[in-house]
Amino acid sequence: MTEEITQPTSKSAPSNRSTEGPFDESEANPIRPYIDLGGIKILPRDGLNLRLEVEEQTKRIVAVGLDYADSSLQVQPFAAPRTLGLWHETRMQLVDQVRQQGGRVEEREGPLGKELLAEVPSPATEGSELRLARFVGVDGPRWFLRGVIGGAAASDPDAASKIEELFRSIVVVRGGAPMPPRDLIPLKMPATPGSA
Repeated sequence: MTEEITQPTSKSAPSNRSTEGPFDESEANPIRPYIDLGGIKILPRDGLNLRLEVEEQTKRIVAVGLDYADSSLQVQPFAAPRTLGLWHETRMQLVDQVRQQGGRVEEREGPLGKELLAEVPSPATEGSELRLARFVGVDGPRWFLRGVIGGAAASDPDAASKIEELFRSIVVVRGGAPMPPRDLIPLKMPATPGSA
């Protein structure tokens, strides 16, 4: 007799997500001067550097990198079902990936809910040591926002709180078009100031 293991599929998000973020477009303050990147909007702040990560073959933007407080935060918004969350399943896939790459990973409770603390092998160009990374995720209404935190915020509590606050200030713009769950919500270049 085989026992079937069922995975919780409920949404994983801080209980105050709708008031403290990450926000759905319907919950965001319309007066704030966000940088519009299509699937997400970022609140500008002093010392924040933004870079877009582009897939070589398709030239499509696949992630937004934010450098802030001696740390990095890479974010990706995904379409999700209305009622089911994606973070639990995504965490399990990440654990497998990190272990296959020869890294170590542990699940822990963080300020945003369950997160992964991982030691991942650095790219070959950076030597062979392991670097620390935190994987965070929040399920929202019809979307899922994933973040990878590196640099000081992976281990320093002060830097971590600044990066967590940055992550929570993000607005996800899911849009009304039907999209398969787990599809990346399209990202775009921000408009240059003055051209809007």
